[in-house]
Amino acid sequence: MGRFTNPRDLYFGEGARHEVKNLKGERAIIVTGGGSMRRGGFLQDVESDLKAAGFEVSIFEGVESDPSVETVMRGAKAMEEFQPDWIVAIGGGSPIDAAKAMWLFYEYPDETFEQAIVPFSFPELRTKAKFCAIASTSGTATEVTAFSVITDYEKGIKYPLADFNITPDVAIVDPELTYTMPQKLCAHTGMDALTHAIEAYVSTAGSMFTDANALHAIREIVEWLPKSYTGDKEARQHMHEAQCIAGIAFSSGLLGIVHSMAHKTGAAFTGDHIIHGCANAMYLGKVIQFNAKDERAKSRYAYIAKEVLHLAGETEDELVASLVQEIRDLNDKLDIPQGIKNYGKGGVKADESIIDYAEFEEKKSRIAVDAIGDACTGSNPRQPTPEEMEKLLECVYNDVDVDF
Repeated sequence: MGRFTNPRDLYFGEGARHEVKNLKGERAIIVTGGGSMRRGGFLQDVESDLKAAGFEVSIFEGVESDPSVETVMRGAKAMEEFQPDWIVAIGGGSPIDAAKAMWLFYEYPDETFEQAIVPFSFPELRTKAKFCAIASTSGTATEVTAFSVITDYEKGIKYPLADFNITPDVAIVDPELTYTMPQKLCAHTGMDALTHAIEAYVSTAGSMFTDANALHAIREIVEWLPKSYTGDKEARQHMHEAQCIAGIAFSSGLLGIVHSMAHKTGAAFTGDHIIHGCANAMYLGKVIQFNAKDERAKSRYAYIAKEVLHLAGETEDELVASLVQEIRDLNDKLDIPQGIKNYGKGGVKADESIIDYAEFEEKKSRIAVDAIGDACTGSNPRQPTPEEMEKLLECVYNDVDVDF
């Protein structure tokens, strides 16, 4: 039996953020990040609308990029003290992901993080609060998904929390929040969205319901992302909606080992974090080459190339190669490095990587085991052995084609 779960209501278009004025309740806590939503006036809009609707409002600010377990626990304590019946998260993937995890520990203070990382094992939520997510970046689609990514900095591991219980009740996709998004963030989040759609389409957990969303998202993202990168407002609107439907696809259709590797390499090295969307962009082509040894996956990649993107190729192998090249071309247009060996500060191309190869070599065996154990690996079309995962990691470091 399959399952397809979405928010009850999804509002989209310019000004959609003002729909919070129609929420019903007494106390709302707003969870947000480092200040961009306040600088843009969007946080104040949401706070004013909630107060106009009769809510007492508290604000939890300062969620960092790649939110930590500690931040989640601080937020849950703030919720326990305030007792909200609505949690409203506004910003990029980080504050929304953090708020989802806070929600769990607010409703179940005795739950442990070790229990939470077991996929699809959450207790029933909505005993205390409902959840509204307002997205400001065009990539994670966490406003419509059953996922949250939280980082354990002591272990150097990003953990995807997965449960349909944390699918928001209300999702708001307002493109006005994205118009001032920096180019680099636009590039990384856009390639994250493309990875979501492609992985969902070849996932073993996919269905007709997820396929439809995935395929349309792929077409929209490839067409509009380069224009969005230049700041074009029409393109930003297309991208904000396309990343959302990519999220609808992967929330129920699940993901694959591009995300497994991105999760487990993201916080593993002392040089710097590997930014999640940038990691996906660097790894995606290599994983397509690896997965294409599976006949079903190869056929689906070829379908994307021929029927969705109209790329060159007569045979399935030629079409897969064209798809991989299309991803490389997108990375070049967006100033994204092709391999970890060229990963510079902030995820831009560099002559010398800030991720030291000796440290990478030392840690790759452990990373390979952790990546295989990641929640996203089970739905990948081809299951790698630890040895294959190590070889795949070598390929993504050195930007070498995968031929095994």
